[in-house]
Amino acid sequence: MAENKQEQAVEEQVEEIFDETDVNETQDTGSTEESGAADAASDEVAEESTGGREAELEQKLKEAEAKYLRLYADFDNYRRRVKLDAEAAQKYRAQSLVTNLLPALDNFERALKLSSENDETKALLQGMNMVLSGIQSALKEEGVEEIKAVGEEFDPHLHQAVMQDNNPDYGSNIVVDELQKGYKLKDRVIRPSMVKVNQ
Repeated sequence: MAENKQEQAVEEQVEEIFDETDVNETQDTGSTEESGAADAASDEVAEESTGGREAELEQKLKEAEAKYLRLYADFDNYRRRVKLDAEAAQKYRAQSLVTNLLPALDNFERALKLSSENDETKALLQGMNMVLSGIQSALKEEGVEEIKAVGEEFDPHLHQAVMQDNNPDYGSNIVVDELQKGYKLKDRVIRPSMVKVNQ
């Protein structure tokens, strides 16, 4: 009888030990599952933060590339503009000199229109004519040319109309007389011709 009680007590203790082990295993499994879920959640958060960081970096890279392209285009335009300005400065370098010489040229031409019977005056006018030819030749080498006026159709870019005429020998809007010569330096008008235009 006593042995039965002892065996029964031992069996109860063994059952209690097994029950505790089962409870601990269940708790361990639960905690392992909880730990795995927590790890998965933290991995997802890490992936989301990494993905967000990548998207942010890609956006910044695109902005930097766009800024670089704009700066490159601006610099290219600036370089082209500087080159064109330098070419224009070289092409029209004589413009201020020509502009200053034109009144003297006009005076020479007016003086040469004078007629004289005196031999000394004729010799003087001949010398002035040679000087005028030299000046005109030098100006021509620099690209200066006279603007054609008489008989040409009036062009507001080349001619400045100061008078009108009603001449049946000329068509409408045709220049009939030139009051002051106009000049071009290469393709730029230095001074338009002062003209009389037929109605």
